[in-house]
Amino acid sequence: MSYELTQDLLTGYQLIDSQHKQLFEAVNRLMDACAQGKGRDQIQDTVKFLSDYVTRHFGDEERLQTRTNYPGYTGHKQFHESYRNQLAQSAQVLLQEGPTVKTLGELNRMVAVLVTHIRTEDKRMARYVQEHGA
Repeated sequence: MSYELTQDLLTGYQLIDSQHKQLFEAVNRLMDACAQGKGRDQIQDTVKFLSDYVTRHFGDEERLQTRTNYPGYTGHKQFHESYRNQLAQSAQVLLQEGPTVKTLGELNRMVAVLVTHIRTEDKRMARYVQEHGA
């Protein structure tokens, strides 16, 4: 399974879309490495990327929201905090156990949650931000 930034996931806000694309590319690199039997070699890089990514990406989204007084800011920020914590826990397990069916399944579940969030909440936020001048 490969992740790609399809039309239904585009927010129309270039910064956000480019970051979503980077996320999918990082996860795809790990999955490709696993398919080639080299998953352990890629885990450290992927976990570091994911940690850095959520800090940078969620921060960028939250700054856009506060600049435009986005009415859904509180809920969006709560999702970010919860997701960041869940991802940190999943990343620790991935580092400890390696690329097993279980850990890769959990990573896929975490990406699926984010895809749903992108498709609904990020798109809603991006429309508001674009309409209100950020």
